[in-house]
Amino acid sequence: MIDLCESESRDSLFDGELICYQHKTGYRFSVDSVILAHFIGIKSNDRVLDLGSGSSVISMILLYRWSDMVEEVSGLEIQQGLADLARKNYLSNNFQQLGSVIHGDVKNVSELIKPESYDRIVCNPPFYPPASGRINKDTEARLARHQILATLQDFLKAAAYAVKNGGTVSFIYPAEQSCHFVSLAQKFRLEVKKIQFVYSYPDKITAARLVLVECFKNGGPGTEILPPFYIYAEKNGAFSVEMQDFYRKNQELSSNINSPSLSSPCLQK
Repeated sequence: MIDLCESESRDSLFDGELICYQHKTGYRFSVDSVILAHFIGIKSNDRVLDLGSGSSVISMILLYRWSDMVEEVSGLEIQQGLADLARKNYLSNNFQQLGSVIHGDVKNVSELIKPESYDRIVCNPPFYPPASGRINKDTEARLARHQILATLQDFLKAAAYAVKNGGTVSFIYPAEQSCHFVSLAQKFRLEVKKIQFVYSYPDKITAARLVLVECFKNGGPGTEILPPFYIYAEKNGAFSVEMQDFYRKNQELSSNINSPSLSSPCLQK
């Protein structure tokens, strides 16, 4: 049994099958990470890198879902406290053979990993410029949510460096900044191949909150716009059926999560 520090909480996903230690007052993962983890296509023997991995919840979801397929899932995290939590989480879930943490800065990625050494890159980067949005008083949370230590361009540059030619790069980002994302991605030869907008709930007025984007390194032209994804079935209601699937245990998943789906982000065998 892993010791629980006074400053930490012991949380879980999938009815307790996945344990996640987090700091009580620091950065804590949200549904953004759960959605992104289920958007990524995984193939046999993939090597995956999570940029700005925090406590590695995305990496752990991938390992929980696909430990029989991936060769390795690594996280790159600049904050020492979060990197330490990630290592603790890998041990707690017996993922230490497949999961690893690199403590370092995405701006120095060339000093930390070999070029084009990963099949897939995943990233839930800081969304907000330093002085915008709700400023969190906690330093760890503020650095994770605001572009203080690195910008979107820094994360895209690191992704382009680390991913193989023809490999995929998957991000989640504020929907209102979609054009900015696409223009920056093209700067680093990351061609946007799939886009899916994420809404709070079905509504004819409310704009999309987030956007999921999959890029191919040196990919050809052509972009698939996937159907909208709804987090909730209705305003102030329960999770949508698709979102509920993302929290189910492996043995309870509906069939559409194991193959490309027109109604939700998909995993690919």
